Amino acid sequence: MILIENAVFQKRKFSLAIDIHVSPQMFAAVLGGSGSGKSTLLSIIAGFEDLRSGKLWLDGRDMDDVSPASRPVSMIFQDHNVFGHLSVWDNVALGISPSLKLNSEQMAQVDGALTRVGLSQYAKRKPGNISGGERQRVALARVLVRKRKILLLDEPFAALDPGLRHDMLDLVSDLRREHGLTVLMVTHQPEEALRAADEIIFVADGKVREPIASQTFFNMHDDGAIDTYLGKTR
Repeated sequence: MILIENAVFQKRKFSLAIDIHVSPQMFAAVLGGSGSGKSTLLSIIAGFEDLRSGKLWLDGRDMDDVSPASRPVSMIFQDHNVFGHLSVWDNVALGISPSLKLNSEQMAQVDGALTRVGLSQYAKRKPGNISGGERQRVALARVLVRKRKILLLDEPFAALDPGLRHDMLDLVSDLRREHGLTVLMVTHQPEEALRAADEIIFVADGKVREPIASQTFFNMHDDGAIDTYLGKTR
């Protein structure tokens, strides 16, 4: 589903070497220290940043010269996922049409997505009148109506309380299974990765490592970069 081969990203003095393969419908957490390049990896996949060399394929398609809007990707950030002047319903409808001119079938899709994330009763409210967790549910509902196969999450739940973060992770996991999504999630919380992810993509020392099983990652010994990141004593 996501294949990056022999790739190098370069911006000023920062460089990142990338060779990864994420299989369809996997949930991979992207871990690493601050400034290591985790968010950069997601931006490359989404098309917001360009590789200096190498190849990127998404869903079997070469992404050379494919614009962000045309990629099979939806992305949710920590902030700025909703438009404050629009209702919850309209924020979700944007995922189908920027003009908000929907036919009856499309309107039913918006209603169904809001019901699935537990927000149908808030459809007419503005984002400022719902909680932070509920605003992130709006963003997830928009993902559902967009019907893109890859979901990129850049610390979307970092501002939420631990209990709410767990609820949102569980919701993402459920939606992934129901809709066959491939998920990459950047997080600074290893326990979130252990709770939700099948695989870990570790970013350190200017390199994005191949995904490895979550349990394997957290049980590894004598890997200096991982030990340092997790705070293990040697």
